[in-house]
Amino acid sequence: MIQILTGDALEQLKALPDQSVNCFVTSPPYYNLRDYGVDGQIGLERTPEEYIHKLVETFHEARRVLRDDGTLWINIADSYAGSGKGRNADGTFNRKSAKAKQFTSRGSVEGNLTPTTTGNIYKPKNLIGIPWMLAFALRADGWYLRQEIIWAKPNPMPESVRDRCTKSHESIFLLSKSQRYYFDADAIAEPCVGFDNNAGQRKGNNKTFRGGGVYTNNRSFKNSAEKEKASVGNKPNKTGLRNKRDVWTVGTRGYSGAHFATFPPDLIEPCILAGCPRGGTVCDMFGGSGTVGVVAKAHGRNAILIDLNPEYTDMQRRRIENTGNITSPRKRSKQELTLSGWSDG
Repeated sequence: MIQILTGDALEQLKALPDQSVNCFVTSPPYYNLRDYGVDGQIGLERTPEEYIHKLVETFHEARRVLRDDGTLWINIADSYAGSGKGRNADGTFNRKSAKAKQFTSRGSVEGNLTPTTTGNIYKPKNLIGIPWMLAFALRADGWYLRQEIIWAKPNPMPESVRDRCTKSHESIFLLSKSQRYYFDADAIAEPCVGFDNNAGQRKGNNKTFRGGGVYTNNRSFKNSAEKEKASVGNKPNKTGLRNKRDVWTVGTRGYSGAHFATFPPDLIEPCILAGCPRGGTVCDMFGGSGTVGVVAKAHGRNAILIDLNPEYTDMQRRRIENTGNITSPRKRSKQELTLSGWSDG
């Protein structure tokens, strides 16, 4: 079952029962990146600290709704301090400003902070550090900060900067409510590099590791599958699979709907498979284009989607209704991709 709720994320979460969600998979509006045209939206606060405070307040309520063995997966990108154009003198967002209307898609990191409201900490061109500000604030609020996963983009948004490298990654933080929690590592296991189905192992060489033979004493060794232990016990792994690594290379993909910032299905599929058992419930309190609902439905999970903008919740309903019970976002036919609104372009 897919439940779609229209309204403020915090207020809608307050109406949900205790421990009714297995995991949250979400991406809050990025700081100072886009005006979605709805009063009360998160992301247009006067300072990064106000932005982080709002998010912590929202995720604090989410922890009540989350099962004790549940997890929270957050995708968030960083921002740079800008000139302050696009804001009023007091730091509030000015929707009439031409600069304020210059929207960029997810992954771009230009900000419009006002120096008078942020002091010397965020001078123009400073990288603010939004992801880790949020991660540390959530840890201080009681969450277990378990891991940072890197979303590496092979097709990042082009940038005009010439005094730094082009931004081509974002962070996904895995947090848990308790020290022990549900995590299905087998569901997202990946193939071992160079696995030999016949031999059940791969012969490596002393050049495999950085530093040449320094770590191997110039001797060859058996690596990959045989050295990757099974998830239970200490038996050699003969399956050809290994625990998923923490750098996920997933290209951004266009969506034919009207929403600007969309999750690629392949990015959130591992979060849902690892964090929520079949028949469980996934929640995205910043539902956007509804990708969490699409992937949850494809894999036999329930979903709760929340968004402040009624235009987006209407779009979510249309998209999910038009998407069949697909088996996997990676294995969809061109017809299924068309139905769900995705393109390979």
